[in-house]
Amino acid sequence: MLRLLSVLSLLLVPALAQAELKMSPVFGDSMVVQRDKPIHVWGWTTPGTEVNVSMAGHSASGKADQQGRFDVSLDPLSAGGGPQELTIKADETKTFRDVLVGEVWLCSGQSNMAWPVASANDPDLETLGAKFPNIRLISVPQVASQEPLNDFNGKWEVCTPETVRNFSAVGYFFGRQLHQTLDVPIGLIDNAWGGSAAEAWVRRDVLEEAGQYDELIKQWDQNVANYDQEAVTANFQKRMKKWQEDRKGNRPRPPRSPISSNHRPANLYNGVLHPVLGYTIRGAVWYQGESNASRAYQYRDLFPLMIQNWRDEWGQGDFSFYWVQLADFRNEVSEPAGSDWAELREAQTMTMSRLANTGEAVITDLGEAADIHPRNKQDVAKRLARWALAKDYGYEIVFHSPMYQSMEAKGNKVAIKFDHVGGGMDTFDVREPIGFAIAGADKKFVTANAKLAGKDTIEVWSDSVTEPVAVRYAWADNPIANVQNKEGLPLTPFRTDDWPGVTVDKVK
Repeated sequence: MLRLLSVLSLLLVPALAQAELKMSPVFGDSMVVQRDKPIHVWGWTTPGTEVNVSMAGHSASGKADQQGRFDVSLDPLSAGGGPQELTIKADETKTFRDVLVGEVWLCSGQSNMAWPVASANDPDLETLGAKFPNIRLISVPQVASQEPLNDFNGKWEVCTPETVRNFSAVGYFFGRQLHQTLDVPIGLIDNAWGGSAAEAWVRRDVLEEAGQYDELIKQWDQNVANYDQEAVTANFQKRMKKWQEDRKGNRPRPPRSPISSNHRPANLYNGVLHPVLGYTIRGAVWYQGESNASRAYQYRDLFPLMIQNWRDEWGQGDFSFYWVQLADFRNEVSEPAGSDWAELREAQTMTMSRLANTGEAVITDLGEAADIHPRNKQDVAKRLARWALAKDYGYEIVFHSPMYQSMEAKGNKVAIKFDHVGGGMDTFDVREPIGFAIAGADKKFVTANAKLAGKDTIEVWSDSVTEPVAVRYAWADNPIANVQNKEGLPLTPFRTDDWPGVTVDKVK
């Protein structure tokens, strides 16, 4: 019976007989609530109960529905003053103390967002200096589910050298930059899960209705239906015994159940997003894509679908959503070739033209060839923060990496024009631009020469291509490229052609 009650407490609709006032742990002592927006407060109590919510002299009331769910919105509050108390009165009364009013951001994605401060560059210095009582942190544990969950084991904590160590490095450095610039409290919600795929962050019915992911969903349903825990465990134990006897090769990895996989469609939407979904935020920062690189063409639609699904469910309009483009990774290659990582970067960039209030931090200069987790999270966070400071807070700073605008072929040369050039196009390390490839109608790319030809123009050519029709830049897993604007933001990788890529037919 106790086990049944424990399971029911996590489901979308709590038991009707439950009289206890229940809240998501995203509401708690030391939390930050979003300034200048209606503050959404929800929970569960006895159906039909009148619920009153109050804070800083403001109050609002609502009534629990037939399932016991209540949703109440407090009038917007300005930052400053406090700390405050947030009180919810229903069958019983809950009071949350040390509540600050400021800016709240969700930090989500896979391992590069989950990557902790303790493993980023200069972890000793970063943790020693993490004394920010007005930055508050909360992490959502990694729980996968096919049913929407409301609960999780987590709580808000004040940012200290001790609490910041295992928090998202990109999230913390992003929040710290905002805090130091805006001089207001910052709340950061980390629900990233290493290795996760984008489809796991989307509601299943949304994927089904899209009609493009039937094969993917079918494959997962088959994997779950055919999974035999006993057989898999027995096989693992057999391999483990042999490895212990021979000590040859790598130690066998424990089996992973497809039921709780962080790739299974909807598992993370339900397990780690849903418990905080609806908490009033300014926006989200996202670092993911590595797990979807082999299906980059599919990501062109999947990624904006995920963002729109979140916005639709959140009920806060088109809140800001900024992501990190994939870093440079794997071995450098000397000749132009196909690349799934380049195609994933392209899909990420395309999303900016699909959805409003989105932005991309380009980091093809910050990666590490032998490590999918580059340690320089500080500069990654700064590039995300530029988007937020410019777009959400009105600072007049350069925030957008240069992007391809148009091309014009004249003889064997192509003039490429760019948008968002800031102070003008520039290079680093060496003066001549590198990273370009050029092709004729035969679609065979060769390394191109290039030169700066004005504030927003680069001229590209190769003596072996007399009639060029297409140009690519930084089109590789680990591109050898050096173009940026004068503010140091790298040129966004691009191609002028739309020829089928290496992932065009990959759907599962």
